Amino acid sequence: MPSKGVHVFTYIAVPGVAIEISVPKQTIRIDQHQFWNGSLEVETRNIDSFFNKTGRFTFKVFRNGNLVTEQWVDVNAITGNASGGTMDSIANTPSVFHGPDAIVTYGLYEAGVGREGLPNRHQCYVTVTPNYADWMGHLVPSGSPQENKPFGRLVLPSGHDVGMNSMQSSEAVLQKLGGAIVGTMIHDDKLLARITDAVSGPAIKLIAPNIIYSLAITQKDSLDTMLQIGARYFEFRPAHCHKVIIPSKALPDRLYFQHAAIPGMDYGAFLDGVVSFLLAHPNEIIVVQLRWDGVPPECARPSDEEQRQYLNEALKRANGQIVVGSLEDMHRSTIGQLRREKKRLIMMVMVDSLSTYTDEGNATLNGDSIVAAFPKILTPENQRGKAFINIQCQATATNIPKAVVVSILEAGTTTSCILATKGIADSKTLPWCRDNVLRTCGTELMVAMMNDFLDGATADVAVQLSRQRLEK
Repeated sequence: MPSKGVHVFTYIAVPGVAIEISVPKQTIRIDQHQFWNGSLEVETRNIDSFFNKTGRFTFKVFRNGNLVTEQWVDVNAITGNASGGTMDSIANTPSVFHGPDAIVTYGLYEAGVGREGLPNRHQCYVTVTPNYADWMGHLVPSGSPQENKPFGRLVLPSGHDVGMNSMQSSEAVLQKLGGAIVGTMIHDDKLLARITDAVSGPAIKLIAPNIIYSLAITQKDSLDTMLQIGARYFEFRPAHCHKVIIPSKALPDRLYFQHAAIPGMDYGAFLDGVVSFLLAHPNEIIVVQLRWDGVPPECARPSDEEQRQYLNEALKRANGQIVVGSLEDMHRSTIGQLRREKKRLIMMVMVDSLSTYTDEGNATLNGDSIVAAFPKILTPENQRGKAFINIQCQATATNIPKAVVVSILEAGTTTSCILATKGIADSKTLPWCRDNVLRTCGTELMVAMMNDFLDGATADVAVQLSRQRLEK
């Protein structure tokens, strides 16, 4: 009988929480504090209607027996299409806050038939974890012995490409210049050639938003929400828009996060958000690195003076309560020293860190090659002399051209080849980090744990690893 599967990945780290997932005539309840994944099947034989073979996939989160949130989407058991409900758009699946102390992060990928290695089952992930807006303050209370430990003992959660959490900037450019500009924005002739082999030039203009969404949108929560989930390390690529875009005045001529030449978050807005958060949470410390990997020369980089202007503007509101620290400060200081010296915003530019990312290893649809690479890269020899360690958990399916093309052609408001790999990759990379970071990374260098669509499981694993390293 025709059916469509839904593969679900869950993680719970809040006492008294249970997650209930269901399709017609099948329900599973998960309440263990662990990584869990399993599949449900929307089957035609389990749908009573003779004419309408649509069944509802639902997940519910309960806390101490009370409903926290319920999210759902309708799945056609014959065509496999997912539509309607509360998860009919990636952009409309923001994290859910439950009181002051718990956050639900979730996402849904609508799968096609599974061409070019992409999943043929819809993918859904759900995590329920503490609100980590003050996790450093709770883990390292002011005046505690832990404050005397080096800052490098901490493992910092990180949202990969933090500035690509919205289509707002890209849509402004497309509205002003039309879909033809998308080739300039993605700045990848080989990939563009594959797309044009599959569809005509006029069709590319029509699907330009889908192309950008599939290639570049790596987050879906606001900066403040990511910080409350637990993020404390960010990489930002500030540059002006492509020289072809600037004359259109689609966007003010300012610095934006650039994914290739696709503009994202305004750099000033990012710094304002970081400073506001630090003022509201006086025991937290945030690390920011500026980089320009993959940004084309047509997107002008800021001078040192322009960088200072943006930073000084953001710090005005702090009235001296926040001082910018450096890589040297991060290396030589204890957590307590950084707090006392008010150096709670560490800024770095293009430093030599040890990253686990490789084009080959992270170009995966299931995460296996990422996990296989971890122990080969995270060796004492490779760590020697590095500024810090950056463990990149996200699969980069965008480096698999055939999968990208299929994802773009099948794209809708619930599809993205970046999101397609989220659940399956996390179910492998995050348990590996939990079980092996302490052994492979030692305690001398700060560790960042980076991920797409930042979730509670990534943050919770990093916080628990920080706890363990502080005990050393």
